[in-house]
Amino acid sequence: MKRNYKKIIALVFLFTGLFSCKDLTEVNNNPNGIQPELVNPNLVLPTVLTEAAKAYVNLGYQDIAGVVQHTQKDAWSSGHNDYDWGGNQSWSSYYDILRNNQLVYDRAVALNLEFHQGVSLVMKSFMFGLITDLWGDAPYTTALKGELGKTEDILPAFDSQEVIYTGILADLEKANTLLSKSKAEYSSIVDNVDVYFGGDPAKWRKMANSLALRYYMRISAKKADVAKAGIEKIVANAAQYPIMTVNSEDATMSFPGTSDGTSWPANAVYDASGSNYRRIKMAGTFVEALQALKDPRLPIWANKVEIPLVVDASLPAGTDKIEGGKRYLSPDKVGNTVVDTDPEYVGIPTSFSALPSAYNLNPTPGQTSFNPHVSFLNDIYKAATGSLLKARLISAAEVNFILAEAALKGWAAGDAKTRYEAGVKASLNTWTVGSKADAYLATPGVAYEGTLKQVIEQKWIASWTAATEAWFDFRRTGLPALKAGPAAKRQALPVRFYYMQDELNINKANTNAALDKLEVTNFSQADGKNSAWSKPWVIQGTGKPW
Repeated sequence: MKRNYKKIIALVFLFTGLFSCKDLTEVNNNPNGIQPELVNPNLVLPTVLTEAAKAYVNLGYQDIAGVVQHTQKDAWSSGHNDYDWGGNQSWSSYYDILRNNQLVYDRAVALNLEFHQGVSLVMKSFMFGLITDLWGDAPYTTALKGELGKTEDILPAFDSQEVIYTGILADLEKANTLLSKSKAEYSSIVDNVDVYFGGDPAKWRKMANSLALRYYMRISAKKADVAKAGIEKIVANAAQYPIMTVNSEDATMSFPGTSDGTSWPANAVYDASGSNYRRIKMAGTFVEALQALKDPRLPIWANKVEIPLVVDASLPAGTDKIEGGKRYLSPDKVGNTVVDTDPEYVGIPTSFSALPSAYNLNPTPGQTSFNPHVSFLNDIYKAATGSLLKARLISAAEVNFILAEAALKGWAAGDAKTRYEAGVKASLNTWTVGSKADAYLATPGVAYEGTLKQVIEQKWIASWTAATEAWFDFRRTGLPALKAGPAAKRQALPVRFYYMQDELNINKANTNAALDKLEVTNFSQADGKNSAWSKPWVIQGTGKPW
């Protein structure tokens, strides 16, 4: 339910005036539109799928990529680098998607379209999962009913995370059954309407069960018995519960690139200045981890430094010159400034300064800087469309890492080493370097060691451009052992989004009830209960991530 309360109030007054002279059903009949009870679900489904995918990639390629230290920004950076989110993060657009998705489901039920029902349940689970993962307690059982006009529907109560995750898993179980037939047994499937799987029920079924694995693992620290039983049930019954196992089964959406709204975010095509692309740099944490492992994905994701720094004590004092594509400096020109002289890849340290564009002796610091001494993202990310530019909602790599972790816990989820290596290979295949998998898996630090630290680190790497999963894994496990930088708002990584101000003002009683269930921590500080550092149910009592 979109919470645009000013519009709701205006509509109340409008309908009050109209009701005195016309029947309300007559007023609500739009002669230029299609009534909801007549909508073909194939007309609404593309909006659900595309908007959900765009919302997910915008998280994983923007501020959440900053939280998990895949990237840092060198301008307009406080939200990305420092977690200065301002306490007004809105879920309205997510509920917009869910409202459209509910229409798809209702019409699919009315028309007995089981494929569309199954797809809608998968998307409902995905979106509500995202909402509760990001915020904590949220409207769920009473959400999406605002058109009924009751106060309890316009201002719904918040359900607990436990209730929401339980409902998600139940819906995914139902979707698994609805999507269990061959394509020929369904009606009204229009292949190009389905921008993820081209109308393939088998792939949607795998997505449903793969998402179930995600949410079982999400609650594993709080409800270990439920998580263990759920994961073991899926693994033990492969025919009844098929899952993603290879990267060709990933739930992805490509970008046509025909307009700004259908293009890869922060591209340099529709943003002709290229400033949005230029501001996103590789994070030093990520670059150094990839370099230490000799990871073949690094050159796919990042450009080499345009002009490396060379600090040479044999140079005369006062030397600062560019020669042969390098910038040579005498030590006195550097002084106590920390510089990175790596000749290939340099990332920006995490939240190291209020002026990150000045890093590594950038000669043009500021909002319009062009830092030649730090690695830009690969040029592919300038494009509006491309074979690697995809929103990736859930992948075979993630599934295999989930099962590797489950196996390490002693659950019947297969062989941990086999699952771990399958996860690595799936990610390398996704990023076109699958031919290097054997050599990479033999590299010290990558070669299987049987530790949760290693599994989560590789999952963190594989979540490039889908960083939300890395954030939720860090929150649950404390891994990788990421640290906040000196300029960060708090000296710890955040664990949730703030409830939006409209919710606090208009739906005050229900929002306050949800806030009362958050665990205030030492890092909550002046924010009080509604803090990005107050712990939601899913990590309360776990001692994680800090």
